[in-house]
Parts: sequence; C-alpha cells; structure tokens
Amino acid sequence: MTLRSGEPKLPEAIAFDCYDTLFLNSHDGWKSSFQDIIDAQNVPLDKDEFWTRWRKYEVNFRKIRTDLGRPYNSPPFKSYRQAWTECFQQVFDDIEFDGDANLAGDRAALHMTDRPIFPETVEALNMLKGRVKLGVFSNADDEGVRPLLDNAGLEFDFVGSSQSAQVYKPALAAFEYLYKGLDTEPSKIWYVGDKLLDDVLGGYRSGATTVWINRNEEPVDREPEPDIEITDLRELSGILEHIGG
Repeated sequence: MTLRSGEPKLPEAIAFDCYDTLFLNSHDGWKSSFQDIIDAQNVPLDKDEFWTRWRKYEVNFRKIRTDLGRPYNSPPFKSYRQAWTECFQQVFDDIEFDGDANLAGDRAALHMTDRPIFPETVEALNMLKGRVKLGVFSNADDEGVRPLLDNAGLEFDFVGSSQSAQVYKPALAAFEYLYKGLDTEPSKIWYVGDKLLDDVLGGYRSGATTVWINRNEEPVDREPEPDIEITDLRELSGILEHIGG
C-alpha cells in the first residue's frame, strides 16, 4: 500500500472499474473465445494471428473514441458490440474471407459475461459493505457487465457502464454519470481501477481520490500519479480503519 498525497479523507462511497479490477480479463481468455469463432466459422487463421489482426483495429477504436481536449469533437458513441463487430468485418475483408462478423461480435459480447473473478474480490467488497456506498463504472456494454456482476452475486448501490452513459472513461462525463448515480460529491468518492489512463487520469480530472490496483507492481509511467496504490483490494478496508472509518 502506498499513499502518495498524504492521508486521504474518509470516503462516503467507493466505486470500482470492473474488468481487470474485480474480474480478470486476460488476452489468453480472449484468445480462447477467438478459437470458438474459428471453430464455428472455419476462419483460416490460428487464434494468435486472428487476435493480433483484430486487436490492431480494436486498439485504434480505443484511441479515437474520445477526444479528451475537445469532447464535443468525439465521434458518435459506439457500443463495444458494434465496434467489435466492425473490427471482425475489417479482418474478414483483409483476408478475403466470407465470415459472419455479426456472429463473431455476438461471441465477443458473450465473452464479457463470463470472466473469472479475482480471488479477493468478494471478501474485499464484503469488508466494505455497510461502511460506504459501493458503485461500479466500467467501459463496457450493459449486456456484459450486468450479467457478470449478477452471476457472481455482487451487489452495488449503483452500476454504470459506458453504454448506459454513452461515453467512455477517462472522459469527465463518464465520472459525472457515476457520481450522479451514487448521489455523492466527487471529493467524497474513491475510484478504484487498474488503468492509469482511464481510471487514474479520469478520476483525478473529476475530483475523486484515485486508487490504482497494481497487482503486478508495475511502475507509474504517467501523470498524474494515483493518490493510493494497492496490490490487493482487501487493502481498502485496512486504509479505512487506519484513517478511522
């Protein structure tokens, strides 16, 4: 545990990113779903090449979907299902394969409803329950994140997604949507996530206390630094106890 901005204030709410924060969302897991698409459609690629080709287009979508400096210049919102389907179509066009991009997009969307939960997630949330409001905001489609949380039996005071807000983190509007849902001022919220751009930068710009879950103990390689750095979600409860919550 690292506290970079002195002792934080007690929060009224703690909100979380979902994928790679509460649930694992690994490349290997994705590749297994790509193998399912290959098997269903006889795609003439192995899963690694298929993933690499598709990922090139998907990463470009992430780069252009939000203009942080001029949000009004951002392109019209696309759900992940729509964007992923378009990425599959681009790959099929590149290799001149008559594949069903919609069917592949369906499989990618289904993938997001069945991710392995991190071992400490349930215990960590139970340790916080009743002490603060709990929320989630994830760059995700509702059809992915809500069944995932429900199937794991996780309960929150508010759950939001980029699809429901029609905007992606780190845009300020994404966090404003979360804070409105929690009915809590940003200065009284801790936002916990695994991404220095989406979660830490977005949370910082919105006025929240930022908590970086850094399970692999990677270096901080961009500004702003997170206010709090942890390697295990259960550390949150210990921090609350330390500052009197």
